Amino acid sequence: MKRKSARSNSDPQLSDGAAGARSKDSKQPAGPLYMRLERKETRLRSDQYARLTEYSRALSRAKNEGGERITENTLIRVAIDLLLERADKLQGSNEAELRKSVSS
Repeated sequence: MKRKSARSNSDPQLSDGAAGARSKDSKQPAGPLYMRLERKETRLRSDQYARLTEYSRALSRAKNEGGERITENTLIRVAIDLLLERADKLQGSNEAELRKSVSS
């Protein structure tokens, strides 16, 4: 059974990394942010997951009441946005080379 892509229902502003930057004239989709995003599963090393959890919890404790939850997924989306901003610098044939090309 072929699964229908959520892409056709996605908010174009969310795909540009601008979930919070909406004009006053645009309609905001109903529901929480996580329901408006597309699902993408990834594999993480145990050290990556542990540090994501550590940082998301620390940031959540430090933030003011209310507002968007800061989760591991929030941090992953931020990291993806940063990577995409530097995509023109990406080069390499393995993970280490790709990482080095955008971090130097």
